[in-house]
Amino acid sequence: MGVTFDDLVQEAAGASVDGWDFSWLDGRATEERPSWGYARLLGERMAAARAALDIQTGGGEVLAGLAKLPPVTVATESWPPNLALAAARLRPRGARVVADDEEPRLPFRSATFDLVTSRHPVRTWWQEIARVLRPGGTYFSQQVGPRSVFEVTEFFLGPQDGSARDPGKAGAAAEAAGLEVVDLRSERLRMEFRDVGAMIYFLRKVIWIVPGFSVERHRDRLRDMHELIEAEGPFVAHSSRFLIEARRPDGQVA
Repeated sequence: MGVTFDDLVQEAAGASVDGWDFSWLDGRATEERPSWGYARLLGERMAAARAALDIQTGGGEVLAGLAKLPPVTVATESWPPNLALAAARLRPRGARVVADDEEPRLPFRSATFDLVTSRHPVRTWWQEIARVLRPGGTYFSQQVGPRSVFEVTEFFLGPQDGSARDPGKAGAAAEAAGLEVVDLRSERLRMEFRDVGAMIYFLRKVIWIVPGFSVERHRDRLRDMHELIEAEGPFVAHSSRFLIEARRPDGQVA
């Protein structure tokens, strides 16, 4: 007898979802990565920076994986379990981890950083980013694009409006804040979920894909998905990502 629906549900519902490490999904779900290689490009920029700020750092996994951090490195995070993980990873590297509620105003003086970064921010406060950047400084970010993983969202919730998070709107907002957009590109990337436990774990961790998700509330649709995967193979979705790099002009007064 194979693994049952109830076995998969019980296992995934009890797994820890702290931090931003997805290794629990190894062999059970896959996602293509953007061709630009965010971690590599981030590492190059961090190695050349003097003072850097990483906003919404999660558990600090991305920064901790870089070979070199600037002499002054600060990371912000709002969720207490992630704060503890980020501090454990980054403080030994000389970085400072700051609790921040992810709402303006950023708790830093104007023109403090020559590099500000964020990977998959919930929201980008462009005016605040422009304020804390030094003249000539750069904001570098990989963000979630429009209709990301909407095959999953609409499987559970029905048709949705997916027009938000448009790369063009992000570029316009950056320019409205006085920044110059020097790079803007986007891609859609294939995802596969090979069992319903992988989907449960993913939705418990990435909570904005199906707002209000719980095993109890969505058990009927989870069972439908389990039967669909058993009959047809992996559940396929597509994530949407865009890369944006924007520069504060030299000589600009805050």
